[in-house]
Amino acid sequence: MVTAIRMHRTGGPEVLEPAESEPGDPGPRDVLIDVAAAGVNYIDTYQRAGIYEVPLPYTPGLEGAGRVAAVGAEVDEFAVGDRVAWQGAPGGYAEKAVVPADVAVRIPDTVSDETAAATMLQGITAHYLVSSTYPVGEGDPVLVHAAAGGVGLLLVQLAKARGARVLGTVSTGEKERLAREAGADEVVRYTERDFVEATREFTGGEGAAVVFDGVGASTWEGSLSALRPRGLLALFGAASGPVPPIDPQRLNAGGSLFLTRPKTVDHTRTRAELDWRVGELFDAVSSGALTVRVGGRYPLTRARAAHEDLQGRRTTGKVLLLP
Repeated sequence: MVTAIRMHRTGGPEVLEPAESEPGDPGPRDVLIDVAAAGVNYIDTYQRAGIYEVPLPYTPGLEGAGRVAAVGAEVDEFAVGDRVAWQGAPGGYAEKAVVPADVAVRIPDTVSDETAAATMLQGITAHYLVSSTYPVGEGDPVLVHAAAGGVGLLLVQLAKARGARVLGTVSTGEKERLAREAGADEVVRYTERDFVEATREFTGGEGAAVVFDGVGASTWEGSLSALRPRGLLALFGAASGPVPPIDPQRLNAGGSLFLTRPKTVDHTRTRAELDWRVGELFDAVSSGALTVRVGGRYPLTRARAAHEDLQGRRTTGKVLLLP
């Protein structure tokens, strides 16, 4: 038996309870992992709250890293002792997790377990946003909401690496400092200034080519207003709550705008695509071109506190649970 965080009902952070659990043996195409670090993401809070339905009882955690403890009979790409990371399979909030081999990747020697766990889900999200959702190019004006958050800091760096001019939104002076250190050309504290006005000023009145918005309810209307004609709003999260239904005429009135709600599973549909995205991220981390900030480390049994701090916007960068 091992310690895991179990949900027997949906609700607030209080439903996350440490419990003894049996991970079981890996199936034919599974690997059993001794978890060294598990990522905490907003999608975990959506599942916990019942916004995204999951089978109960449930062990949250869609990403992590550690060492392979056992492999299924049909797994030949990994061996016991290999360091691996994964994303897209539940069970990370535990000392051991059974994960499909198809969503696991080998961790290079130049990347630590913590950094690997912190890179997977949020790193892949940032990668597909700047390379596939909107292929950011030289000189593109880009607006990144929550620029000091886990995805935000990665987005700023990846967009700058592609030649963009980046404006980030944050809530505090400390978060502004982090966003600027990541490379943001300008930062606006949305608690003090209207970000739409700041975007217009930043772009000489034209508007942003793309807005990367993981905040949702409190920002989406302003995000549309901050776009230039034929600009794209990539609404990839809902940290402040889901957006209301949208009348397509709003996109017409804004200047033939584009709106998309992307998700990771559609951008890692093949092994080749997963390896491409993770490979580029790990290469950038190894070379020093990409910095992955771990802003909060919590013991596994304090998963409740990790969720409270994440949703209370008291964290920066990545939040990890350490079994």
